[in-house]
Amino acid sequence: MAELLVLYKTPKDAADFDKHYFETHVPLAKKLPGLKKYAVSKGPVGTPAGPSQFHLVAILTFDSVGDIQKAFGTPEGKVAAADVAKFATGGVEMQIFETREV
Repeated sequence: MAELLVLYKTPKDAADFDKHYFETHVPLAKKLPGLKKYAVSKGPVGTPAGPSQFHLVAILTFDSVGDIQKAFGTPEGKVAAADVAKFATGGVEMQIFETREV
């Protein structure tokens, strides 16, 4: 399996972020070809030492890194990627990696 980890930093307006994210972006992202699972953080995102700079964390699961890359090359992937700039006013970090159970 492989995952796309999306770390959304604290936006300028959290209510606007949440509205756009859940009403517009999630439906777009759920159309990504090959998407197996889509999970998001619930409540505040913190660190062992306390609060963090992140507002929301999303974890999208695919069969492979290649499938993630292919998904973002499709029309659906391009629309979802372009939408991020419309609401992620605090910035965003994305990481892609293969996973294995240990």
